[in-house]
Amino acid sequence: MKRDDLEKYLNNLLETEKFKDLGPNGLQVEGSAEITKIVCGVSACVELFESAAEKKAQAILVHHGIIWNFERPLYKGGYKQRVKLLMDNEINLLAYHLPLDAHSLFGNNALIAQKLGLQNTEPFGEYNGIAIGIKGNFGDKKSSDLFEAVKLNINPSAQIFPFGRSKISSVGIISGGAQKEIKQAVLQGLDAYITGEVSEHIYHYAKEEGIHFIAAGHHATEVFGVKALAAHISKKFGIEAEFVDIHNPV
Repeated sequence: MKRDDLEKYLNNLLETEKFKDLGPNGLQVEGSAEITKIVCGVSACVELFESAAEKKAQAILVHHGIIWNFERPLYKGGYKQRVKLLMDNEINLLAYHLPLDAHSLFGNNALIAQKLGLQNTEPFGEYNGIAIGIKGNFGDKKSSDLFEAVKLNINPSAQIFPFGRSKISSVGIISGGAQKEIKQAVLQGLDAYITGEVSEHIYHYAKEEGIHFIAAGHHATEVFGVKALAAHISKKFGIEAEFVDIHNPV
């Protein structure tokens, strides 16, 4: 299919215009105008780009791109290698950050909620005026049931801080590096909060506020959206969209 048609479709599907993000969503580096194979991954990195080049892909689709408002990288080292791999191989780079967290069908948070069996889900976790997370009911089950579900469905190495009550009804989820948003979970009276990372001070905050906090891994909580989007693209357009999981323990 045409590169421009793919970008237009994804921009509309993920409603990119709704978000005030930390970088541009959509096409970040222009490559071949025709696409027959797409490699998908969580984060833009040399290893992923090398894999895409080896697989003769014309496009790479990621959650974390290479352009961010908070950094101005020089074209040297790893950043130079990334750009060179894209340019030398005429590979398009498309990135969708917050839109791929918040989407009701292909969003990381909605998919995590499904895997954990949450019911009566609704948007949660406002960022720049829009909810990017999700919250739902866990059925007043034992807290250990939630912890086991996270380890089974998201990350067996998840860090769990069990400071809440013995049974859990309400759970909030924001994938990635949203540890500070635990405050929104506390304000809404949730029993547990799941995100990707944890900072030192969060331990004390969760303990003092009496809420379960789970850091299930930044990478581990954000594989779901891009994998689901890859499967959707492949089915809808009949082109190969392969997810490549570049290991990242963080």
